[in-house]
Amino acid sequence: MPDEVPTQGLLDELVNKGKTVLLPRVISDTEMEVRRYTGKEDLRKGAFGIMEPTGTLFTDYERIDVAIVPGVAFDRDGHRLGRGKGYYDRFLSKVPLVYKIGVCFPSRLMDEVPADEYDILMDEIITANAQ
Repeated sequence: MPDEVPTQGLLDELVNKGKTVLLPRVISDTEMEVRRYTGKEDLRKGAFGIMEPTGTLFTDYERIDVAIVPGVAFDRDGHRLGRGKGYYDRFLSKVPLVYKIGVCFPSRLMDEVPADEYDILMDEIITANAQ
């Protein structure tokens, strides 16, 4: 998505360092799953025209240490404004101990974004400049 921070370089660097990288794949109107990513060859155009992983399905959620989470906007309290479907909130509720890092452009870090009881807070927000 053009309003999200590009993470391809980071993903490839993590793979090159031997890290297990997982990417989301939309599987229904309300759910997503995560699949292993080992390189660009694991990507195909999927739902909403977004590149999605085709690698092995990953379900051992307790082994996930960190989640890098995109968003339309974030606030300084860790609230995330997504695209309104709740995919990330539902998935992150399955991995409550994971360290959640929201990534956005500096212009998308707000004083406050709309939030409700189902929204999962980020542990940290990182802003990145467009490259």
